[in-house]
Amino acid sequence: MQKIAVLDYGMGNLHSVASALQKVAPGDEVVLATTPEQATGADRLLVPGVGAIRDCMAGFTDAGFAPLLKDAIGSGLPVLGICVGMQIMMQRSEENNGVDCLGIFPEPVKFFGTDLRHGGERLKVPHMGWNQVWQKQAHPLWNGIEDGSRFYFVHSYYVPAEASAAGVVPAENNPDIAGQAEYGVSLAAAVARENIFATQFHPEKSADSGLRLLKNFTAWNGRV
Repeated sequence: MQKIAVLDYGMGNLHSVASALQKVAPGDEVVLATTPEQATGADRLLVPGVGAIRDCMAGFTDAGFAPLLKDAIGSGLPVLGICVGMQIMMQRSEENNGVDCLGIFPEPVKFFGTDLRHGGERLKVPHMGWNQVWQKQAHPLWNGIEDGSRFYFVHSYYVPAEASAAGVVPAENNPDIAGQAEYGVSLAAAVARENIFATQFHPEKSADSGLRLLKNFTAWNGRV
C-alpha cells in the first residue's frame, strides 16, 4: 500500500479528487494533508486548486507547502497538479493584477480576454466544458488514453501552448507542453517535466479518460 497526499490549502475540490483516487487505487491510503507533517512519508503528491490565483498562492505558502513541493520535486517524488494547482507552478499570472507564482515552470498564465473568438463566433469565458486534448509528448500518464480524448475544463486563465522561457515557439518545440487544447487560442492542457505532470483540466471530472490518467499517476514511478 502506498500513501498519496492531496495537499489541502483550502482551495481545491478535494473530496471529488480523493474519491476518484480511491476508486482507481482502492488499496492505497489517500490523505488530505493540511500541513506538511501530514504529507510526511507520502509516495506521491497531488496539488489541486480552484479559485483566484492570489488566494491560492497565499493559502499554499501559508500552509508551508511551497518548500514541501520543491523538496518533493527535487527528490523525484511523483507530483500531479490539477487546474490552479498547475497554474501556481508557473512563473507569473495575469490574474488579480499580476501575481508571482512558484516559478517551477517558466511559462506565464494569461487571461483569455473579453473578446475571445473562433471563426467569427464569440466564445464564452470562462472556458467551461469538454474539450479535446492533443498529446504533445509521450508520457506514462497518457498510457491507455487515446490522442484527442475529451477532458473537462473550467478556467478563465490559461498557459499559452506556444510560450517558453526563450519566447514564442510552437508547442512541438517546447518540451514542457505535454498536452494541447484549442479555445480561441492554443493552450497548454498539460505540462510535464521529469517527475511533475500537471493538467489544466479536471481529471476527476473527466469520466473514463480522467480516471485512467489518475490510475496512471498512482502507478507512475516519476520517470519518463
